[in-house]
Amino acid sequence: MAIRDTVKRAEQLVETSMKGNDASHDASHVWRVRDLALSLAREEGLSSNPDSMEIVELAALLHDVGDYKYLRDPSEEKLVENFLEEEGIAESKKIKILSIIKGMGFKDELAGVGNQEFTPEFGVVQDADRLDAIGAIEFFGLGIARCFTFGGNRNSVLHDPAIQPRLDLSKEQYMKKEEQTTVNHFHEKLLKLKDSMKTKAGLRRAEKRHKVMEEFLKQFYAEWDGKA
Repeated sequence: MAIRDTVKRAEQLVETSMKGNDASHDASHVWRVRDLALSLAREEGLSSNPDSMEIVELAALLHDVGDYKYLRDPSEEKLVENFLEEEGIAESKKIKILSIIKGMGFKDELAGVGNQEFTPEFGVVQDADRLDAIGAIEFFGLGIARCFTFGGNRNSVLHDPAIQPRLDLSKEQYMKKEEQTTVNHFHEKLLKLKDSMKTKAGLRRAEKRHKVMEEFLKQFYAEWDGKA
């Protein structure tokens, strides 16, 4: 019962702290990542360990709370750590949850952090978050919708053939707010996510979603060039 109460309070924290975010990183995104992470965890055989499932659920719920892209106040960086402390989460679990959250970002992968050894709990949470970035619901990919929502929120140019994607992207370049197009984000990040999956269950799903993006871009470029 205690862990379910903590989960409910974590859900409340998500709703209040992420209320002003655009739809690419809002509470609905978090609910999808939580559900995906728990589903992947079951497929990967973690459901026999209640502690692992608790770590997965809390890390998935809290992974975007205090995200650097949406910080309104420096104190928000400590929201997750303070929450876990107030909830009395065991130190061993707290360390694992914070480690997952701090290491799962794409910027960390670019810096080489993602190449280090990882726990099964880390794998399913990161895979779930990345699957939502390339997600497919019906023909129009949910991940595609998130990409354009985020680009619109940042007033990014939709597409400019003169602006080439940065294929050898560094962490510093990724975090720097310089002129880029929304379509280039597919080449700089989204099309790379399939090969970064940490679990077999995540890779199976990613392969299907990756094809949706490829088909979308093929159609997009054809329409842009007046060929479709």
